[in-house]
Amino acid sequence: MIHELRLFLIALQFMTRVPVPRRVGFDAEWLSRSARHFAGVGALVGAWGAAVLWTASLWWPMPVAVGLSMAATLWLTGAFHEDGFADTCDGLGGAVTRERALEIMKDSRIGAYGAIGLVAMLGLKAATLATMPLAAAVPALVLGHTVSRAAATALMALLPYAGDPAHAKAKPLAQQVGVAEVVGAALWVGLVCVALLALDAMAAVVLGMALAGAAVAAVECARWLRGRLGGYTGDTLGATQQITELVLLLGVLAALRLGPA
Repeated sequence: MIHELRLFLIALQFMTRVPVPRRVGFDAEWLSRSARHFAGVGALVGAWGAAVLWTASLWWPMPVAVGLSMAATLWLTGAFHEDGFADTCDGLGGAVTRERALEIMKDSRIGAYGAIGLVAMLGLKAATLATMPLAAAVPALVLGHTVSRAAATALMALLPYAGDPAHAKAKPLAQQVGVAEVVGAALWVGLVCVALLALDAMAAVVLGMALAGAAVAAVECARWLRGRLGGYTGDTLGATQQITELVLLLGVLAALRLGPA
């Protein structure tokens, strides 16, 4: 149990700005093992965004509250996944070879594809959340951040690392994760789903449609990356998180519009 807490704190430190005590320590192998808790960190990020959204909605209209909520999560994570999404758009947006795509993604500068993709991604997420009732947007944020990070963990288990492990930004993430990490991510998703249903925060049909959409998005990302790069990179993990989160939010909105929750 103590070691699992250590792994969770390692994941928290890796994926957010939240400081952790120095006594937690660090070992390179712990980072890849901490992938089982990426979804748990996502739940905390989503809860933070949901809290800001609810509080801001008391003072301002929904679009403003959504903007402040997204800004809060971007600050908390240091735009970690958004940066990966932009780099992936730059690398895979054009008709270039696999080797050239990997080279482009290593460049810290953002290009036209990355800028356009990032604006479209953030704009779509903002529009989707702003169109939802507050009672749906709050749990959708928690669910979206949780499930999308579980999708990134699953991608690490399904695909090999596509780049050069020696030059990876986070070398331990260049190692494929095992069954324990996937099971851990699934447990976090299950815990959040049970909590949302128990609190009557989300109807089962809405939850089911959201999860189905996220699963399809994750599978398609894996298929696309296998065909395009032969595997994943750190940037494409961020891209998968962003795409899966957006599709899940779209699934929630679609379910709400198709019928009463």
